[in-house]
Amino acid sequence: MHRFPRIVYVTGLPRAGSTLLCQLLGLHPEIHSTGHSSPLCPLLMQMRHQWSDNEFLLAQLDVDFDRAYHRLLNAWRGFVAGWFAETDRPWVVDKSRGWLAQLETVQTFDPEFRMLVCVRELGQILGSIEAQHAKTRLLDFPDHLAHLSRYARADKLLAADGVIGGPLKALESVQDLPEILQQHLYYVVFEHLMTEPIAVLQDIHRWLGLAPTPFDPNDLPVRPHESDSHYRYKYLHRTYSRIQPPAPHPVPTRIIRELKNHFRGFYETFYPRLLNASQ
Repeated sequence: MHRFPRIVYVTGLPRAGSTLLCQLLGLHPEIHSTGHSSPLCPLLMQMRHQWSDNEFLLAQLDVDFDRAYHRLLNAWRGFVAGWFAETDRPWVVDKSRGWLAQLETVQTFDPEFRMLVCVRELGQILGSIEAQHAKTRLLDFPDHLAHLSRYARADKLLAADGVIGGPLKALESVQDLPEILQQHLYYVVFEHLMTEPIAVLQDIHRWLGLAPTPFDPNDLPVRPHESDSHYRYKYLHRTYSRIQPPAPHPVPTRIIRELKNHFRGFYETFYPRLLNASQ
């Protein structure tokens, strides 16, 4: 039987450094990281949906709930353990924006979980998306946003079911969870990661109970990047041999103003200095 691994769940906002973070985590000798977005979270959610409709399982729950439910937990944990059977390193990394919305489920099958939540100033996330769209205007977004104005596209991206808005709502909901559960989260601020990568990673290592391991941010191993066709090349997942903070993206003043008004709690938590600052 495969052992259940210690998992570092990497999640958070898009265009917020999760690919780089996974690249850097993989440099530690005790951490296994492929660096790619993982289908594990959606697969588990689909399994839960399917077995919840299985009439034979429901009948067993009627007869002996504790035994049948414990079988589900063992099966879930067994699937996860088998997923990571490729490595004998004590820690593994699984990257998915979906994990942030499944915190209580994660706690159920992995009580000692650790989750890294990537955040970035929202205007620069939009600016990053627009910059890539400018290079690929003849291809549409997966959710068909290419025909919209920049303002309307931002509105869709930040909607509750949008690429940014979905994980942003999950992040907002964290405050409603018990404090003991929130202690399993570590927030990785993109701007800090880009300017002080060694300090950020060594702090993460200590948080995981690992010996801090130094690395050279100007000499990083580059792995094959994950497929970008799934995202219509709008959200690239490239790795580079050195860390270089990106140049600031220009963002319309009207959009910046509305971001600060509509997502004030986010800015108060992560970017309080920007609330009263001009663009």
